[in-house]
Amino acid sequence: MKTIEVDEDLYRYIASNTRHIGESASDILRRLLKLEQAPVAVPAAVPRAVPGQGIAQMLDNNQLAAEESAIDRFMHILSVLYREHPDSFAQASDIKGRKRIYFADSEAALLAAGNTTKPKAIDGSPYWVITNTNTGRKRNIVAQLMAAMGYPHGLIERVCQSI
Repeated sequence: MKTIEVDEDLYRYIASNTRHIGESASDILRRLLKLEQAPVAVPAAVPRAVPGQGIAQMLDNNQLAAEESAIDRFMHILSVLYREHPDSFAQASDIKGRKRIYFADSEAALLAAGNTTKPKAIDGSPYWVITNTNTGRKRNIVAQLMAAMGYPHGLIERVCQSI
C-alpha cells in the first residue's frame, strides 16, 4: 500500500461517502470512480477483523454512559483503541501540543514535560496520557489519534462527541 496526502476538503468528501464502518479509502474511491475492484485472496477459514468494530460496539452498547467524567470516558476510549489496534496506537507519541507531549511510555516522562499534567496509565497498554486538559482538547487528541490510525471520519466524530 502507498500513502498519499490529500487536502482536508478532499478527505472529508471521501469520508462522507463511506457506506459502512471499516470501508477503506481505496474502496470508496474505486466505487466513486467506478473502477473494478482488485481481487484480494483471503483464505475462507480466516475471519477478517472489521476496523472500528470494537469502537462502534462501545458506542452502540452505551459503555461510555457508565463513566462518570470526561476523563473516565477519554481513558476508556483510549483503552479500546489500544486493544483494537495496538500496533498503530504507537502513532500516539506523534501527537503533541505546542508545549506539551500528550502520550509517553512512562509517568515520569509526562511529569518531566510539565508539572500539571496529571498523567494516567491507559488500561491494558504500556502508554500513559496527560489528563489535565479541557474536554475540547481531549476530543482533539482522540480525533488526531483515530485519524492517524485510519478510522473513518464519521466514526471519529461519533467517538469525539461521546467524550
